[in-house]
Amino acid sequence: MSAPRSLAEHFLIAMPALDDPNFSRSVTLVCQHDQDGAMGLVVNLPSDFSLGEMLAQMHLPTADLVLASQDVLAGGPVQPDRGFVLHDDPRDWPSTLRLANGLAVTTSREILESTARGEGPANLLVALGYAGWEAGQLEDELAANSWLTVPAEKAVLFGTPMAGRWHAAARCLGVDIDRLADYAGHA
Repeated sequence: MSAPRSLAEHFLIAMPALDDPNFSRSVTLVCQHDQDGAMGLVVNLPSDFSLGEMLAQMHLPTADLVLASQDVLAGGPVQPDRGFVLHDDPRDWPSTLRLANGLAVTTSREILESTARGEGPANLLVALGYAGWEAGQLEDELAANSWLTVPAEKAVLFGTPMAGRWHAAARCLGVDIDRLADYAGHA
């Protein structure tokens, strides 16, 4: 039996029939995926906070009004009080997971301090919480037709408004997601 293919650095695109409120019409960037399970960040669902509000709560005020108005993402239902910064900055930030496609996920305060001062990554998304799957769980959801998968593209993350990321990620596969059925089934 061959080892399962890793979906790290891929988008999981929620099928229209997926009605879990944490993942309905979502795009999740898979950051880790191995025999023990998977971890990812939902990249298109806003939380109740702006980045300015979050930085102010951390006593890190910023004068950058565009940065301050950026939505913080609801990264997933696991540890929703923990912050994750998704970026493509090559600098060596503490507590960083580097992905093979040039993306990185950082959990250190240092990256937020630099960002508040205007010295952080040019491209970043900040998320609270993450999505997690136990061993075999993601594979079961894929077999149940809950998700489409496609290699992640930076243009979808950093060049597409949040409200358009679900459609843009599906277009990476050549799929018009609005034309897919909103129910699941097997032939």
